[in-house]
Amino acid sequence: MVALPNSTRGRHTVFAKNSDRPAEECQPLEQRKRAFHRNGGNAGCQYVEVPQVRSTFAHVGSRPYSGWGYEHGFNEHQVVIGNEALPSKLPAAKEPRLFGMELVRLGLERGRTAAQAVDVITSLVTKYGQGKFEAPTVKSYDNGYIVADPREAYVVETAGHEWAVKRVESTVGISNVYSLGTDWDRISPNAEATAVDGGWCEANSGRFDFTRAYGELPASRLGRSPQRRARSCAVLARSARSVDVSTMIGILRDHSDGTDPDEDLRTEISPTRSICTHYSDGVKSNTVASLVADLCSDGSRVPVYWCSLYAPCMSVFLPMFLEGEIPQELAIGGEDSSDDSPWWVFRNIEHKVRRGDDFDAQVVGQIRARWTDLQDELLRTAYDRASRAGTLIDEGEEGQLSRMLAEYMRENYDRSMEIARGILAEI
Repeated sequence: MVALPNSTRGRHTVFAKNSDRPAEECQPLEQRKRAFHRNGGNAGCQYVEVPQVRSTFAHVGSRPYSGWGYEHGFNEHQVVIGNEALPSKLPAAKEPRLFGMELVRLGLERGRTAAQAVDVITSLVTKYGQGKFEAPTVKSYDNGYIVADPREAYVVETAGHEWAVKRVESTVGISNVYSLGTDWDRISPNAEATAVDGGWCEANSGRFDFTRAYGELPASRLGRSPQRRARSCAVLARSARSVDVSTMIGILRDHSDGTDPDEDLRTEISPTRSICTHYSDGVKSNTVASLVADLCSDGSRVPVYWCSLYAPCMSVFLPMFLEGEIPQELAIGGEDSSDDSPWWVFRNIEHKVRRGDDFDAQVVGQIRARWTDLQDELLRTAYDRASRAGTLIDEGEEGQLSRMLAEYMRENYDRSMEIARGILAEI
């Protein structure tokens, strides 16, 4: 989801994303510094050789442990990107293609603005393709994106080598469903011809419908994705001009099934797929990481990036600052459960209160209560630090700025892990 300055309480862009992945797939949070590449070489993608660029921007990304790309992330220029899997009509290609998460990382490494990151993504999609291909061990799929910066945001939808782009006007939410239809601003040159040649649509004289051509599928293949998208769009629309970080956190924790998009936010956990997703017999994924990015266009403060591990409804959103070093422990995590991995600690909290597809509502409430004081405190103190950091930048005190933010993030991380381990010990 994204809300532009004309729809937010603080008149700054606010972006939000839940990462829904296999329930046991660890998703560490990695910080990468700006890098210079003088000898060429490859960018690092898994199956496609993409030439490296001369320099790549500093960024933080939420990376599934077995991949190279990110589900979501942000860079030193306040560009934020998140992706969603899209079920398209296209058959799996025989030749390798880029993964959608690789395009998130490439956009963050190379995009100084949202518009520039969109150009990075669409040019790479045109040249190398993305989406379904016969990958040996990794699931592949077509992708949709929101790409945002402090001043603007875009929705990008892809199918194979084709793409469509729409500039956001106020607020929007996306999910695992094509949504642009004919409401696009730019489209790949061969989008219509490819669809006609593939037999996915007929040639006509009207405006090309990207959704109808590539993503108009039986409801059984879409699950509850249309309802999830309608839900996020409805809540954002009714919060017009008052969206803030708390609004976005609330939506990311919502358990409505979307049947009534306008109902109040729901906190009780349901086995039905919702914006905050918990795996069950009928749902094969779980929300495993979340991000809310509170950007800033006027230089009055540095941006604040709120990151949560595993189920956001039973976790805490910690403020992160790219201007300082985030706790290195956040990058720890692999295939097997590990006590030194914060991701696995938060995953185990959710797992221990399960009763099959159900949850002990009383214990869930107790867990949430344990986070309330810390979350409320962080929502106050983070902006004091962000404003102070903006002043230090104006004064040329980047070293002091970096130390201050690193110490603040370390303190918050340590406190959150003490609470999390205490919860596990008491359950």
